[in-house]
Amino acid sequence: MVPVVNELYFDAQEPWYEEAACASYPAEVFFPPIDSPSAASAAKAICEGCPVREECLSFALETAQVEGVWGAMDAGERRRMRRRNRDRERRRAS
Repeated sequence: MVPVVNELYFDAQEPWYEEAACASYPAEVFFPPIDSPSAASAAKAICEGCPVREECLSFALETAQVEGVWGAMDAGERRRMRRRNRDRERRRAS
């Protein structure tokens, strides 16, 4: 199954994906039907030991993924990270 991600299809063409711990799990694990910390806990546990966790998170941040668990972070955590990074950059610029 190819998950729909941010209205695009993530087709596992990223070079890091072959090494990803999630590659052998169904997409539903990483895209739970509800956006809650408890629903994402199974996916995050898989991500914890993943050798390409940082690449996965970078991909999600660079492509503005708004759903699912990427690099052991759910959508809310990534949103807060982007906000902190944006605020940090604004402070540096002023």
